[in-house]
Amino acid sequence: MNAPAKTEEFVPAIPAGVFAETVTSVQHYTDRLFRFRMTRPESFRFRSGEFAMIGLMVGDKPVYRAYSIASPAWDEELEFFSIKVPDGPLTSHLQQIKPGDTVLMRKKPTGTLVLDALTPGKRLYMFSTGTGIAPFASLIRDPETYEKFDEVILTHTCREVAELKYGFDLVEEIRNHEFLAEVVGDKLRHYATVTREDYPFQGRITDLISNGKMFADLGVPRFDPAIDRGMICGSAAMLKETKALLEQAGLTEGANSKPAEFVIERAFVD
Repeated sequence: MNAPAKTEEFVPAIPAGVFAETVTSVQHYTDRLFRFRMTRPESFRFRSGEFAMIGLMVGDKPVYRAYSIASPAWDEELEFFSIKVPDGPLTSHLQQIKPGDTVLMRKKPTGTLVLDALTPGKRLYMFSTGTGIAPFASLIRDPETYEKFDEVILTHTCREVAELKYGFDLVEEIRNHEFLAEVVGDKLRHYATVTREDYPFQGRITDLISNGKMFADLGVPRFDPAIDRGMICGSAAMLKETKALLEQAGLTEGANSKPAEFVIERAFVD
C-alpha cells in the first residue's frame, strides 16, 4: 500500500510557507468519489466558493492540485469533495487518507465563484456536474447567499444515481442544522439529474435547459437577465454549453473585477 505517511513521520519534509493540516474525517461515496474534512489554520481566511491548492508529500516532493473548498467560510474545519483517479498524481494517494494523516495547503485561496462577482439579483442558479458541486457546497451553507437572493437553485448532474448522494447529504445537513435551517428556510431548491440510469429527472442539464424541461420541473420562467444570476462549475464541455445558453438569454459573464450576471470556474479545466 502506498498510504500517506502519518504527520509525525514527515514533519521535517514539509515545505516552508504552507499549512500542514490534520485529516479529521473521510467518507467514501462510491469507487470514484469521496469527501474529507481537515483542521483549519486559525489564520486562513477565504470567501465561500473559492478554491485552494492542496497536496500531499509523495516521496520527497509535494504534489498539489486545485480543490474547491466545500465548507462555508464560517466553518471551523475545511471540507473537500474529490474524485478518485487510479493513476492521478495526487488523487491516487489522496483517496487513501485516513483521520490523523496530514494534508498540505498553500496559504492563498482564490476563485471566481464568489457572490462578489455577481450583480444583485433575485434567483441564483448553481450549475454543477460531478465534483463541480464542491464550491456550491460552500455557498449553499453560507447565510450571505440567502441575504442576497430570494431563491437558490442548485443543479447537480452525474452519470449514476449513487454519485448524487453528496448533494442530497448537504441539503439534509442544512435542513437539520441548528441555525442554517432557519436562515435557508424554503429558499434552497435542489435539482438533481442523471445521464446513465433511470431516474425521475434524467438528462444533461444543458439539454434540460434547452428543451425547457428544467424550467417546467422547477415551475420557474426561463432565464431573465433582470433577476437571474448563474454560477457554473463542471466539465469543459458543460461550461462552454451552459455559458452559451446563458449568453443567449442575455446574461453577461462577470469576474471579481467586473461583476455581472454569471460566473464560471475555469481553474479545474484542462
